[in-house]
Amino acid sequence: MTHAQIAESLQPRLLTLHAEIAALETATTQALPAKFADQVGELADLATDESLEVAHIHEAEQIVAALARIESGHFGVCSSCGGEIAPARLAALPTAINCIACAA
Repeated sequence: MTHAQIAESLQPRLLTLHAEIAALETATTQALPAKFADQVGELADLATDESLEVAHIHEAEQIVAALARIESGHFGVCSSCGGEIAPARLAALPTAINCIACAA
């Protein structure tokens, strides 16, 4: 898989993440019900939505960073040792910043 193909495959996921983040942001800013009994379930849902939003933001940041590395020509270079990240690793985990040896 070429770097251009990897970038092309990351774009739809990034768009999906942005849409999901926006939806979760809307869901987490809604007012709670007036009755305390109803708030309990809403607060549990709110905690789940906030955790999911944080995970999506983190994944989106990793994708943006990978796309920046592709653009700058540093994609596939281990951030720890400077060696090559195996193409199979990048195909499986395009946001990888370390080679297998350094990731262990």
